[in-house]
Amino acid sequence: MKMKKGFIKAGAVLFMLATCGFRPLSAAPALQANRAAPAFSAVSLEGRQAGSSTLVGKAYIINFFASWCPPCRGEIPDMVSLQNQYARKGFTFIGVAVSDSEPAIRDFVKKNSISYPVVMGTDAIVSAFNGYVEGGIRAIPTSFVINSSGKITNVITGARSRADFEKLILHALSKPGTTKSSL
Repeated sequence: MKMKKGFIKAGAVLFMLATCGFRPLSAAPALQANRAAPAFSAVSLEGRQAGSSTLVGKAYIINFFASWCPPCRGEIPDMVSLQNQYARKGFTFIGVAVSDSEPAIRDFVKKNSISYPVVMGTDAIVSAFNGYVEGGIRAIPTSFVINSSGKITNVITGARSRADFEKLILHALSKPGTTKSSL
């Protein structure tokens, strides 16, 4: 039984490694444009509430990542910089750490000076967002862009540049009813 669990975990890790950073030419196919973001409950590593109830009226990007994923690590500095730039305008990133231990993530957050909330990727939060992309979250990083009206405007699979993230942030902060970003 113990060996079987080991094979299952090894298979899951190999799958994540094989798909880590997969970046299609366009955004992952969302099931419906401008769907309401799912309600979720989460507590940040600092012990603060970071769930959907604390984000009402804010634009945010939920970023599913892992500390061992090179594309995930590559986009973190830009995300930290953009968090610092746009936080006063009502925007935040929420990092959701998957396939990592809490001590490893705490160390990663500290080493990378991550200034936005980071939560552990529980089954509940992953399941809440799985239904918003065709086939579920199958690769990391995967980001869900939510505007200040609480609608998902983009689902992005793969790492993005600072310029790409900034375009998504500005679109999420824009007035509701504007067209979907082309990323």
